[in-house]
Amino acid sequence: MNVSFSTRGWQQIPWEQQVQMAETMRFGGVELYNVHKTPELTGRGGPLHRYTAAATARELWQKGLCIPCFDTACDIAGEDCTETVTALVQLAHDVQCPYVSVTAQRDDDARISAALEALLPAAEAQGITILLKTSGVFSDTARLRTLLDAFACDQLGALWDMHHPYRDHGESADTTIKNLGAYVRHVHLRDSDDDGSYDLIGEGTLPVGSMMQALSSIDYDGFLSLEWKPEWMPDLTDPEVIFPHFVNYMHRFDSPRGKKKTLYDNAAHTGKFVWKKDSLISETFPQVLDRMVEEFPDQYAFKYTTLDYTRTYAQFRDDVDDFARALVSLGVRRGSKVAIWATNVPAWFITFWAATKIGAVSPSYSGRTSDTTAPAAPAARALSTKSWPLKDVPLKATNNEPLAMARVSVQTSLKDTEAAGFRSRLPVAWIISSLVKAAIIYLLCAVHGRRCALLRGHRNEWSRR
Repeated sequence: MNVSFSTRGWQQIPWEQQVQMAETMRFGGVELYNVHKTPELTGRGGPLHRYTAAATARELWQKGLCIPCFDTACDIAGEDCTETVTALVQLAHDVQCPYVSVTAQRDDDARISAALEALLPAAEAQGITILLKTSGVFSDTARLRTLLDAFACDQLGALWDMHHPYRDHGESADTTIKNLGAYVRHVHLRDSDDDGSYDLIGEGTLPVGSMMQALSSIDYDGFLSLEWKPEWMPDLTDPEVIFPHFVNYMHRFDSPRGKKKTLYDNAAHTGKFVWKKDSLISETFPQVLDRMVEEFPDQYAFKYTTLDYTRTYAQFRDDVDDFARALVSLGVRRGSKVAIWATNVPAWFITFWAATKIGAVSPSYSGRTSDTTAPAAPAARALSTKSWPLKDVPLKATNNEPLAMARVSVQTSLKDTEAAGFRSRLPVAWIISSLVKAAIIYLLCAVHGRRCALLRGHRNEWSRR
């Protein structure tokens, strides 16, 4: 699966940081929005100046990245943008970007046709494809197909913005693909609710699954590019949360083509393994879980004999996804350190997998303690920039409301907490899990800097269920 993110809404992030994010977050490319209006990129000394574009393309290739598309807001039905788009076509050729997109917002077929006739000769000369976005008048994809059929040009295609045909015309994914088929060269993706608000991918009501199935039916192997503007969700403006979530979610739609799908018998020939015994695999933890769901969705992943927790692989992944969203809402992000302090209870597994899916670091401590006092915890000590003893930490809830968050304070017996680099009273979140139908208590303190996260599971709460 080829995934990229659009710089629309993120132009304030320097180019070097955008490339670094794409590389570390497992994207395949960075889609540039309105690059002709970003002189810091195209001006002298910029990475896309005509003297440096070739070197930039080579550097991206060495990192396993590319620029899959120059996306623009150029309206070929309402303005004379021939000069601008022609210049972008030349730049796209220099930086080895295959596509330049345009839009049509006014209902003027004659003007649209005239603009394309002026643009296509330059595109053909440079080997660049002009893409018409399925927005504006072309959110009606049947109308777009009529235009594309009339030109029948290899240098003219469609950019499927999944949001607009579905939201503007109630058009199903199957209808879109029936209309556009192989004309689809690039895809934009964002999720939304029926009320017009936006959500993280997979959390809205956009039928992403059926859209991906429709793409698979035409063997689409191009890029899927995330569109996200920070103002869509003012309480979530961190690309370190938004971007990895998109990558992790979209990898569940990875094409099985070219992948070995053989299942291996166990020694007794009573079951199957996805991978050979003792073999090294390249998948991440979230990808491993997705693969198990793909192969054995209805097979039990957990079946506790003493606790009320039985889950199939598909159900367990849902629990993990739900709790991962809860952690994100509390400020846990990629690189955060989340210590799991629990016995062998389902909550331990859910928390571990959820933290891993976010990209957080999860040391664990499973020592048995009383309900009121916690002894020295090596995992907790490891999270501090200095080595310091954690002794006799009384945990007292100031508010205990079921299925709600309450504040508790952690008090240490250290005489000099400032010298230890640790505050005497740390806010943590007390979460009573509704995800697994139990009253297990999570004590959470999001880790940032020298703050420590503790998640404590109480076996007795589980057994009483």
